[in-house]
Amino acid sequence: MKRILIIEDDLNIAELERDYLLLNGYDAEIVQDGIQGLKNALTGRYDVIIVDLMLPSKDGYQITKEIREKYEIPVIIVSAKNEDIDKIRGLGFGADDYLTKPFSPAELAARVKSHIARYERLKGKIVAPEVINHRGLEINTASHKVFVNGKEVLLTTTEYELLVFFAANPNIVFSKEHILATIWGDTYFGDTATVSVHIQKIRKKIERDPSNPEYIETLWGAGYRFNG
Repeated sequence: MKRILIIEDDLNIAELERDYLLLNGYDAEIVQDGIQGLKNALTGRYDVIIVDLMLPSKDGYQITKEIREKYEIPVIIVSAKNEDIDKIRGLGFGADDYLTKPFSPAELAARVKSHIARYERLKGKIVAPEVINHRGLEINTASHKVFVNGKEVLLTTTEYELLVFFAANPNIVFSKEHILATIWGDTYFGDTATVSVHIQKIRKKIERDPSNPEYIETLWGAGYRFNG
């Protein structure tokens, strides 16, 4: 049984989330405090973390950031904050999804299912060729290691999968919608902002000048292209 951690200080909302997840075959646990929630999350016992932004003692942004520094498990932010800047910031800290309150418990359960399936698919995915080289960028798909000019670069699972997709398909323009469907899957409920956020994070790790990228180029109104 998949285990879900709910970090939410509003007990009514937390219990609604938990009860619906239980009905859908998940084992769900509630923690109402940010510090304790992070402590539980970092034990590695969970398959998905659902975290509110506004929490006592430690907010959801910081919790997401610290989880992501250690684990690649899906993190879903739920919040009453519905501005695009809040969503982009949450994704920038490493969240996989952002759900605005109020929301349907059925939608939450569907997103949990989608992210578990996607995470398991990405973990087991093997991409050929075994080594991809482009102008100082080396990707070893057997070991899942990435090097830039001989120095190893640490990427999250999603960042790695996205970079491999681009590097294996150089000089082709892909729309955000196409990238979202390919990497996140057709059942993903989020919007294309997550594509832009992840590409920005990759650029910071592999580009000499992220504001003037050599590898992943933006074509305004069209999408992105990897310069091979």
